[in-house]
Amino acid sequence: MTSEFQNKKLEKGHPIQNYLDETLLIHSITDDLIHVDINNDFQKFYNLFNQLATIEKRFERKENQLFPFLEQKDWTGPSRNMWSFHDIIRQIFRIVRQNIEDKNLISAKHNTELAIQNINRLLEVEEIVLFLNALEILSDDDWKLMRRGEDEIGWMLADVPPNYPNEPEYIHPSQDTERRTEVVFDEKAAHYDEGYMTVEQANLLFKTLPIDLTYVDENDKVIFYNRGEERVFPRSAGIIGREVRFCHPPKSVDTVLKILEAFRKGEQNEASFWINYKDRLIYIRYFAVRNSEKEYKGVIEMSQDITDIKQVDGEKRLLEWK
Repeated sequence: MTSEFQNKKLEKGHPIQNYLDETLLIHSITDDLIHVDINNDFQKFYNLFNQLATIEKRFERKENQLFPFLEQKDWTGPSRNMWSFHDIIRQIFRIVRQNIEDKNLISAKHNTELAIQNINRLLEVEEIVLFLNALEILSDDDWKLMRRGEDEIGWMLADVPPNYPNEPEYIHPSQDTERRTEVVFDEKAAHYDEGYMTVEQANLLFKTLPIDLTYVDENDKVIFYNRGEERVFPRSAGIIGREVRFCHPPKSVDTVLKILEAFRKGEQNEASFWINYKDRLIYIRYFAVRNSEKEYKGVIEMSQDITDIKQVDGEKRLLEWK
């Protein structure tokens, strides 16, 4: 830890302290990985590698929690640049897993060491640039709000960090009724065109849908996402009010912006993609939202795991519960 951080007295549960606790864990894991003999103790290597791979939770917290708060303070560098570092490390992890599947242990060891080099470089930049500047830029209220959203994503740590500040209980974002002052909501947000539902019923409807929905308004700001039991892609309360260009990996931002521009101009109304993600086939669709006057009112992004749907064939008319 740098001398600058030694002078910082952060309370347990503070988002930055959680990152620092993870940093110690990462160094411990990587030290063991470097010295393990993959040929004579492959199982130990494999277990350590899988433990290191949970760094994905750290990346997702940064991308969905820390970066959005920094963007609100006009510091967009981390979203544009550090996210790319995350993706490089993610790609190396995928290569290592392929090496393991191919039983190419020499390459697996070499690429793991390459991943560790990149991770160490990233941790250094985090500590001397990202975290120190974030502590200067963000207020204590920002950190409190950020901590509330961390539970939804999780940590590498074995034990859940305490709340910040110490609070009697964690309020799940779906039960958080506080209206964000930095986001402008339509006063008719509770109105439905056909039928009548309470807010609770509407939340249950969105939560039960087997698809991920995200609504980006005409100002390119995320104003809503549904909270299903099993999401395809991670989401947390930190993205509400965030510019959509910062909600996607840098390599796909240009495509997203191209879609938004075509929708805004009225040139297109739909765009579809399908990708392999964590051994599942994911169908991603974008729909232009327009009012009765055909004015552009934003975009709905819909993601769905269609792996099992692809296997459907013929007909099924009988109920076959087990």
